[in-house]
Amino acid sequence: MENAASHNNRLSGETSPYLLQHQHNPVDWWPWGPDALAEARRSNKPILLSVGYAACHWCHVMAHESFEDEATAKVMNELFVPIKVDREERPDIDQIYMNALHALGEQGGWPLTMFLTPDGGPVWGGTYFPKQAQYGRAAFVDVLREVARVFREEPEKIAKNQSALVQHLSRRAGADAASFGPAELNNAAASIARATDPINGGLRGAPKFPQCAMLEFLWRAGGRTGDERFFITAAMALTQMSQGGIYDHLGGGYARYSVDDKWLVPHFEKMLYDNAQILDMLALENARAANPLYRQRATETVGWLEREMTTPEGGFASSLDADSEGEEGKFYVWSQSEIERLLGTDDATFFAAKYDVTAEGNFEGHTILNRLNSSDDTPLEAEQLAAMRDVLFAARARRIPPGLDDKVLADWNGLMIAALTRAATAFGKPEWLAPARRAFDFVSTRMTRDGRLGHSWRAGKLLLPGLASDYAAMIRAALALYEATGEGDFLQRALAWQTSLDTHYTDRDHGGYYLTADDAEGLIIRPHSTVDDAIPNHTGLIAQNLVRLAVLTGDETWRRKIHALFAVTLSKAAENVFGHLSPLNALDLLLTGAEIVVVGNGADADALLAAARKLPHATAIILHAPDMESLPANHPARAKLNASTAAAAFVCRGMSCSLPVTEPDALIALAASPATTPA
Repeated sequence: MENAASHNNRLSGETSPYLLQHQHNPVDWWPWGPDALAEARRSNKPILLSVGYAACHWCHVMAHESFEDEATAKVMNELFVPIKVDREERPDIDQIYMNALHALGEQGGWPLTMFLTPDGGPVWGGTYFPKQAQYGRAAFVDVLREVARVFREEPEKIAKNQSALVQHLSRRAGADAASFGPAELNNAAASIARATDPINGGLRGAPKFPQCAMLEFLWRAGGRTGDERFFITAAMALTQMSQGGIYDHLGGGYARYSVDDKWLVPHFEKMLYDNAQILDMLALENARAANPLYRQRATETVGWLEREMTTPEGGFASSLDADSEGEEGKFYVWSQSEIERLLGTDDATFFAAKYDVTAEGNFEGHTILNRLNSSDDTPLEAEQLAAMRDVLFAARARRIPPGLDDKVLADWNGLMIAALTRAATAFGKPEWLAPARRAFDFVSTRMTRDGRLGHSWRAGKLLLPGLASDYAAMIRAALALYEATGEGDFLQRALAWQTSLDTHYTDRDHGGYYLTADDAEGLIIRPHSTVDDAIPNHTGLIAQNLVRLAVLTGDETWRRKIHALFAVTLSKAAENVFGHLSPLNALDLLLTGAEIVVVGNGADADALLAAARKLPHATAIILHAPDMESLPANHPARAKLNASTAAAAFVCRGMSCSLPVTEPDALIALAASPATTPA
């Protein structure tokens, strides 16, 4: 890095740690003061005001990308008088220009980047600007040049109508990837919402699949826009499938899909990956708005998982067949006479009214139990019905069960481990962490050879090498466990797997990741699809993992990787939105997710952590930094530790950061109030 003497950087004489962090930038920074304003008037240049503070993560990112870059600094120096302000040192200046940004309709936060007239009048601004155009944001240098051009060539627009400048600066960059931002996400979500069934939930028509990536996409749109209709649309599908025949009301767990348009008649097989994704969505929505139905369905589904789907070694089996005794659904359906014999006439009549039991049945002369048309239960009724379900469940257990596919797949296990971990927090069920840990330990030991994952295990035999989906899902699991527990071994395992994934699966010619390893059996082609299937495509899972790794490690390597991955994926997503919902969900996490760093130790820090972990997992990334030794040497959270003498939490969202908060309620309020973008 060049010495400050090569430039006219004037920050070395300041006392603010934040300003001193920038004293060696090639930017000709001025501290705020009459000399800086006089220079702006003398040179008739607009002012570029940059406000931040020492513990602000995105301030550091923008500094590293742009203020330390000679080419960017050259443009700043030629076209502007750059002024750097520590908002903690000069809250008066910060307040004036933050209010100005709010008046422009922007959410605000730090870093604060404002463009001023030479006499200090605010014209336009924002928070973080990327060095390169990305996700609907123009490149910083393009912003600088356009602002300077309008100042120079159209001064009347500065004086009369700043909206002209805003319009110029809102133009999309030419690259597809760079132009896919919040507006495109919102438009896509609105289009999908219009295609949903307003009565039964899910997509219109039959068959109906859970489509959890779609439900998450709609849910995220609710958080991003503040439009409750998106939450309502996602929750309707969750509720209807949880009350329909696709759900096993006696044993827990969801079937693969419904053959009709009302979630009534399932294809009776139960898949591990479906139940993982549905459990994840139940936890996500319950964290936003507690729901007794979702709590019950999650509890029953975890019960099914532990009772019927856990192998003796601790891994999770793959599926239960739809057929038994040669008939689809025979294990699950009932006749009215059977229920009367087991419950007695009076109880059977009560049960039948609640679970749609009739003499003629609702499926080929038999009854699939469901709650689609029944009223809510009183506490007494709920207790009575639970006892009746227990009687029927015991009777059903004497039937010949459907076959169990007991192979253990690393990718499906990874999805379930992450879902269990998140549900444990969302529903206040810490005991669910135990099966998640056991399955994680099984995959990371018995399904690993020389540090590399296998794909499938059964009867002591492991199929190697694993797929990119195995790494993606197990990294997801490791990160979920790390955020839930703070145990560093989980993060280290995630990093090791990500390194192996990058080594053996990266497409070095075209970008992205192959599905198969570079030393796997040669096929006629090497699979490279980015389209979601019954489970999210590995590309989408990897994208979410990289966003989390960047925050949790503070290593910008991961942020560069996520930008590179989006550069080759978003153009495909633009052509086929519905097939790429998992990478678009990752894009939402990058653009609007809350990065929460809790610093310090003791009861106060524990209370902040507990509050943070109760937040919806899809839009929060949680890092506990108890001390310096727990963080890498260059992690930006170290500045937060320096800046805070007591336990505190910092929230960064949308590339700007909050001030520290010390009360759990204040943290929840701050993190639950994301920047919104118009629907």
